[in-house]
Amino acid sequence: MYTLECKQLYKSYDKRRNVIENLNLQIPEGKIVGLLGPNGCGKSTLIKMVAGLLQPTSGEILICGNPVSEITNSYISYLPERTYFDSEMKVNQLIDLFDEFYSDYDRAKTLHMLRDLGIDINMRLKTLSKGTKEKVQLVMVMSRNANLYMLDEPIGGVDPAARDYILNTIVANYNPKSTVLITTHLISDVEKLLDEFFFIGYGGAILRSGNADDVRENEGKSLDQLFREEFRCSVNY
Repeated sequence: MYTLECKQLYKSYDKRRNVIENLNLQIPEGKIVGLLGPNGCGKSTLIKMVAGLLQPTSGEILICGNPVSEITNSYISYLPERTYFDSEMKVNQLIDLFDEFYSDYDRAKTLHMLRDLGIDINMRLKTLSKGTKEKVQLVMVMSRNANLYMLDEPIGGVDPAARDYILNTIVANYNPKSTVLITTHLISDVEKLLDEFFFIGYGGAILRSGNADDVRENEGKSLDQLFREEFRCSVNY
């Protein structure tokens, strides 16, 4: 079964330009998948459509074989690019909220990861650094037992020292039957996690896709090298 399917998907905000144009993809269950592309290519727009936050202009999105709805929203654990929690809340209040709201939430998993990160659950979110807030948000998202985890730039705002822990957290805390979809332009940091990848270009076009290990073995290049060649971009793309 495919966890996520997009069929002839279009999204435009005006009549002059499609942000997503005729996008087709199939993502199977049990995989960690990278949706890799430069900033502004439509990655976040696609994620928001899958999450039901934006409506496609045309085309179809299926999650575990079902069209996007309130039901499929319960299949998804979504990490947006920007922190969205109420900054006045304490971390322990956030834990209580998730525990009450999500039937698939694992409170013990949250507490374990927060201890590992040295985060005091009695602190208010507004007193935490931007990077620490993002760590809290990722911990909350990965503490659910979802079918599809969608992580939009999960390491973009955290310090390099914390990235390995966060990436290991992603691997260690998802159900092997679930799917993890990671959007990022920081290819070198995440590529060791990936089973499959999609290079997405401007307009949401899929320029290349495949099994990450097969590509590395057959071409003798990292995904980061291939990405830079595909987009002909500098280290500051």
